[in-house]
Amino acid sequence: MRRSGVGLEEVAHWDNLASAFRRAAQGKAHQVPVQRFRAQLFDELAGLRRDILDGSVAVGRMRSFRIRDPKPRIIHAPCFRERVLHHALMAHAGPVLDRSLVDDTFACRVGKGTLAAVYRVRHHLQRHPWYAKIDIKGYFPSIDHGVLQNLLERRFKNQGLLQLMGRIIAAHHTDPGKGLPIGALTSQHFANYYLNGVDRLLLEGCRVRGLVRYMDDLVWWGDSLAQVREALARVRLLAEGSLGLVIKNPVYVGRSRNGFTFCGYRILPDRLLLSRRGKKRYGQLRQRWEQAWCTGTVDLLELQQGFSSVLVTTLHADAAPWRREQLRRHPLAPLLSDI
Repeated sequence: MRRSGVGLEEVAHWDNLASAFRRAAQGKAHQVPVQRFRAQLFDELAGLRRDILDGSVAVGRMRSFRIRDPKPRIIHAPCFRERVLHHALMAHAGPVLDRSLVDDTFACRVGKGTLAAVYRVRHHLQRHPWYAKIDIKGYFPSIDHGVLQNLLERRFKNQGLLQLMGRIIAAHHTDPGKGLPIGALTSQHFANYYLNGVDRLLLEGCRVRGLVRYMDDLVWWGDSLAQVREALARVRLLAEGSLGLVIKNPVYVGRSRNGFTFCGYRILPDRLLLSRRGKKRYGQLRQRWEQAWCTGTVDLLELQQGFSSVLVTTLHADAAPWRREQLRRHPLAPLLSDI
């Protein structure tokens, strides 16, 4: 395996840092830390370049908060200077990691995403009779720092770059030597790459008929129940052994004709439906906008725009009859009767 020679000079190049600043600031121009950084842009980038090259760049300064979308999570958002660092690093390291991934890995990749993963799942459901579906229990908090560092050393040879990655990885932990922060750009790339060996095992070792992975949600197909179960045993051995992960129970093994839930959709060979979580999210978002209208927080135009954004979450599913039933049960007319 040929390792990449990208190093700190490429990461700390002026053009790369300037581009990293623009990407990190996108959609956040109103935030005070971004405005302060922009006001002293040359000095900030010069200091960041110096710190990267001499190995003293500060890492691990993060703001933590909780979200419930779609399930409870603790987000660790790096400070703005560190976000610029992460963008500068992944501008060169990200493509190297991306090229090592199999084509049917869909998270955090240009031209991929949840919808592409869903359509690929339906493609395999139509062609192969049996599947197995797993996900990892507490995936980001369970990633082993030492294992991840060894995997990165197989892709990169510049010691300065590897030391920088190692410092970023070690700056956060949920248990000693474990855990990546949800909310950091580097974590997305590292976590996606961490399971690449499982993908390769399934495709090249087990010769499964098809595979789709979205971060730690993984499904594969075979011609028989025995084939998918044999692959499951080998995946469990690798994931729970070398990678130090735990596969969540229950593991779903079944016939493709019955379909399953994946990335927010109930996927069948001939239909694409909203999952229960997707339906619940639609109801919650609609209720939120209606309450905002009733309290005068938004005007009628903003209410219409809000409903349009809620509707987008259902457009790719065969959900029109379900939406009509929801409007019949919970009509909007009473809210607008005073207009």
